[in-house]
Amino acid sequence: MEQKQLRTLIETAAAQRQLSYAPYSGYRVGAALLAADGRIFTGCNVENAAYAPSICAERTAIAKAVSEGVHSFSAICVVGGFTDESDDYSTPCGFCRQTLREFCSPGFQIIVAKNTADYKTFTLDQLLPESFGPENLRMKAPGKK
Repeated sequence: MEQKQLRTLIETAAAQRQLSYAPYSGYRVGAALLAADGRIFTGCNVENAAYAPSICAERTAIAKAVSEGVHSFSAICVVGGFTDESDDYSTPCGFCRQTLREFCSPGFQIIVAKNTADYKTFTLDQLLPESFGPENLRMKAPGKK
């Protein structure tokens, strides 16, 4: 990924973080999902008093993309933390990792950033080793090998 594109993803995720709704945890997260066609889909976490209906920034971005017919992605950037300045790396939770696996290969890039100068890059396989994906449920036709 070129530096300009990486910088755009980090800045976009940081801006989305400002839109999050996190009155219970105070932990605000923004995500910028890069589609294979170059479009960027954004998301922020949206908490709920009942907790279970809450949705993470990463899954919000994926839902927005899928609702527009996009199912192929290149990378995602996640920026999160308790303060206005991101003070920690915010890796996707288990639900988000599994949701990413539904649409992304094990080599999919995940960037977690504090800012444009301080970030880490992982593959989905590094964060979700030995994953279970759609190919595990595809059945072969009877009698075929």
